Amino acid sequence: MGDFQPPQTDIITLSRHVLNEGFKMANQKQVTGEFTLLLNSLQTTCKVIEDLVRKARLNNMTGVAGAQNVQGEDQKKLDVISNEVMVNALVASGQSAVLVSEEEEEAIIVSDRRAAETGKYCLVFDPLDGSSNIDAGVNVGTIFGIYQVQPGSSGSIKDVLRPGREMVAAGYCMYGSSANIVLSTGTGVDGFTLDNSIGEFILTHPKIQIPPRGQIYSINEGNAMYYHPPITKYLDSIKFPEPPKKPYSARYIGSMVADVHRTLLYGGIFCYPADKKSTKGKLRMLYEAFPMAFLAEQAGGLATTGEKRVLDVVPTTIHERCPIFLGSREDVQDLLSFFKE
Repeated sequence: MGDFQPPQTDIITLSRHVLNEGFKMANQKQVTGEFTLLLNSLQTTCKVIEDLVRKARLNNMTGVAGAQNVQGEDQKKLDVISNEVMVNALVASGQSAVLVSEEEEEAIIVSDRRAAETGKYCLVFDPLDGSSNIDAGVNVGTIFGIYQVQPGSSGSIKDVLRPGREMVAAGYCMYGSSANIVLSTGTGVDGFTLDNSIGEFILTHPKIQIPPRGQIYSINEGNAMYYHPPITKYLDSIKFPEPPKKPYSARYIGSMVADVHRTLLYGGIFCYPADKKSTKGKLRMLYEAFPMAFLAEQAGGLATTGEKRVLDVVPTTIHERCPIFLGSREDVQDLLSFFKE
């Protein structure tokens, strides 16, 4: 009886965390209570999508929707529904001015859809990353990044065609054995797990830090015949190292949210390079590479295109692609040494 430990009573929910962060950032004149409302709208959206994902097979929402998105990829039924849920929620929140979605060919200017005064934030997002894996039950997720509109702007495409370093927040929600939101508002990275019994995301991974070095690499080696020499040489160096070093383990899920989530927690490196087939890379800059690079840096890691810091790249179109390598600081630095050669 003397070893009994009472259950934790000081539970930190995502809503409480967002309020605390909002107060901190308001002192820096970066955000106000409007930012809290926006993030609360985002977490509600993630709860809805999580429920849709779990019930997809039961509700006949697996399979393709019979159309393609702007990327030329077959849209899954859940892609379409998740996008509608997210767009509608963010427009209705009153806190957004511009929305950019992977599933929409053009940027959504909120003032064109909503007569009331619009907000001061621009959101870029992939509503359901990795949806090609839905039918196999593999982890998928929602990725998002947030900019503030520029001074004097009421919301235009120029407000999102900016380097990732100007984002005020970024994160993702992963849907799998549990639903996890990983979020940064520029003061570190925190992870939250959905407790379905109370309907709240609870802080379970405070102040996530990527280990300085890992033992895992994540890349689609099915594309190896298209790799440029620096990538091939780097991979050889970690697969066939000089003793007493041990070779790295390969882990590739094919869902960016899941692969990056593992990298944040365990360390190592995630790679999606440009190659002879995809000369500009494959991942979308605004709503995939930028948010994940933001999180990696906030967690003490690095994110590079191989030539420069990902967050310093300036996009010219909303669906532009770029290569990305992110993860443990020492692993990314090792990779860069091969590019310098």
